[in-house]
Amino acid sequence: MNMDDTALVIVDVQGKLAFQVDRSINVLENVKILIKAARLYELPVVMVEQCPRDLGSTVPEIKGLLPDVEPAEKNTFNACKSEDFLSRVQQSGKKQLLVAGIEAHVCVYQTVAGLLQHDFQVYVASDAVSSRTAWNRDTALARMREMGAVITTTEMALFELVKIAAGERFRQFIQIVK
Repeated sequence: MNMDDTALVIVDVQGKLAFQVDRSINVLENVKILIKAARLYELPVVMVEQCPRDLGSTVPEIKGLLPDVEPAEKNTFNACKSEDFLSRVQQSGKKQLLVAGIEAHVCVYQTVAGLLQHDFQVYVASDAVSSRTAWNRDTALARMREMGAVITTTEMALFELVKIAAGERFRQFIQIVK
């Protein structure tokens, strides 16, 4: 991954489900780290919500970090079936997408499949995605890898993007990941 060609995609971190997935606290913390680092390095962020009137909106601890990002709405599991979402991703001008969200085996999995079909290079932060069961999450990560997504972790992806341990921005970055 490189800084000039990467955007962050946040999938369906909404409502009660955000707190019902396996390792929810860790997942939410890692999503927050990804967002803070994306903001620090001025990466575009695209956020999507599944049927927010029924499932609730993005949880406040995530939405509060993105006050200027209006989530695209969808009613399909594959967010790429939403013209609004796909347009936002394409308008970012980035070809590498770092993906986080829930549920790994439904909306994250199908969205990753859709992004790959649209010729994006997709990286999935394995510790920033989850499902209600570890079994579903693990199976989804294996399937996404088989489809061509790169499975990584929050810190691994961010250090790969940052590349250099120098400067004021790096000092701020270290405070984010600590």
